[in-house]
Amino acid sequence: MLAEYLPTLLFLIVALGIGIALIVVGNVLGPKRPSAEKLSPYECGFNAFEDARMQFDVRYYLIAILFIVFDLEIAFIFPWALVFRELGVFGLVEMGVFLALLVIGFIYVWKKGALEWE
Repeated sequence: MLAEYLPTLLFLIVALGIGIALIVVGNVLGPKRPSAEKLSPYECGFNAFEDARMQFDVRYYLIAILFIVFDLEIAFIFPWALVFRELGVFGLVEMGVFLALLVIGFIYVWKKGALEWE
């Protein structure tokens, strides 16, 4: 039984070996000319003016999460569209329920004001 996993194990060992070898070769043979300008932090072409650990508005995260949730519906619609004819009316009703729940969620988020930006 373990013999079935031997090709996968060999592949992982070779991939790990190549990755480590490339990193080592790059560090050994690569040019090393550090300067004050190369070692300084870079932020959009000018010097950093604030601490990197400043607080972000929670709305950034909320918008990102909402984008992911509503974008993932496409991941469910594509496979459904491929087998739509085999699913028939049952598949159509199932997708209708799924999309209706997404629309209800979108309306809820909209009414709560989560999409408003001041």
